[in-house]
Amino acid sequence: MRGYVEFLRTPHAARLLGGTLLGRLPNGMAMLAVVLHVRASGGGYPLAGTLGAVLGLATAAGQPVLGRAMDRFGQAPVLLPGALASAAGFALLAAFGADPLPVTVLAVVVAGFATPPLEAGLRALWPSVLDGPDKVHAAYALDAAAQEILFTVGPLLVVAAAAVNTPVALLLTGALGIAGTLVVVSSGPSRRWRGEPRAGDWAGPLRSTGLRVLLASLSMAGIALGVYAVAVVAYAERLDSETASGILLASMSAGALVGGLVYGARSWPGELHVRLPWLLLLLAAGYAPLTWAPGLPVMTVLAFVSGVFLAPTLACSFSLVDRLAPAGTVTEAFAWIVAAIGAGSALGSFVAGYGEHLAGVPGAFAGAGLGGLLALVVCLAGHRTLRPPPVRADAPISGAPVS
Repeated sequence: MRGYVEFLRTPHAARLLGGTLLGRLPNGMAMLAVVLHVRASGGGYPLAGTLGAVLGLATAAGQPVLGRAMDRFGQAPVLLPGALASAAGFALLAAFGADPLPVTVLAVVVAGFATPPLEAGLRALWPSVLDGPDKVHAAYALDAAAQEILFTVGPLLVVAAAAVNTPVALLLTGALGIAGTLVVVSSGPSRRWRGEPRAGDWAGPLRSTGLRVLLASLSMAGIALGVYAVAVVAYAERLDSETASGILLASMSAGALVGGLVYGARSWPGELHVRLPWLLLLLAAGYAPLTWAPGLPVMTVLAFVSGVFLAPTLACSFSLVDRLAPAGTVTEAFAWIVAAIGAGSALGSFVAGYGEHLAGVPGAFAGAGLGGLLALVVCLAGHRTLRPPPVRADAPISGAPVS
């Protein structure tokens, strides 16, 4: 683990990672907070579910837009106003609840669309903060692993706050976003960071064929994540257990955390574009046994295994994004990754529900293996485009700080 210790000792590294994780806690809180508040305000499950979907889609739509703005104007002028606007959306929802409906929808759209792209911003910062590709490799892996904590701690915070009342849960969600954003934008690297001169047309990073293939592949992997979140609930209902879904979610997150830490602790042989298909193959293989849906002790082990290759797959993808994105578009490129996984996850929720309707719990989990397999197929189909262009000796570092 020496690599992680050296990484965290690097000036600004621990602050940037910690601040970003704090500011991203709302990503693991917002959906549950919205659903609980709408239900407490008298709204039915169809309305609560629809507003949750609107929140997810608005967030996915906003990330690339704000990411492009960060590439052009820097981080603080985009991140802080975004955090404030998102918190205002949560506050508006807290004040009005489910009625009047137009105000509720507006509040959810603003809260989602303005979500500050801290995740993309952090990944754009690492090459200018860390010395050498090994530390950047460790940072991507640690970031991918640590974000699993968000989706464990976030819901617990919402439940605790909602015990007071649901508006408190919404206000806390917005406040944590502001607090984490302030930690990041007040740091020297964030204040100084500027994107390279933009090399591209209106399409930005999407003009890169390799990046488009990567986005398509990761959106399929996102389907697996969305499937899993719904399928574990169906599994828990079959067992008539109130805790089974939480155990399985935590087990998968633990597997991803361990896998990410192991992956980032050393340098691996081979080029990134060669490594990624193997990681996707192992990811898909980890999801396949879930369709067996055995008893909870064995299922907990399978859930852990299914998460092991998730963080390594994401970390490898992040490193490829940094090399495939055209100059001046790196933050937007990372934001597209977030949006692609989020959109795939939303589709996965639908797939799991339909699969459960057709074939019960095994049918719900089957969508996870299908998503992993599709991710591999897309990656293999466009494999040649994923080879990063050669880096010139005189090429500037992506996202280099300006003095």
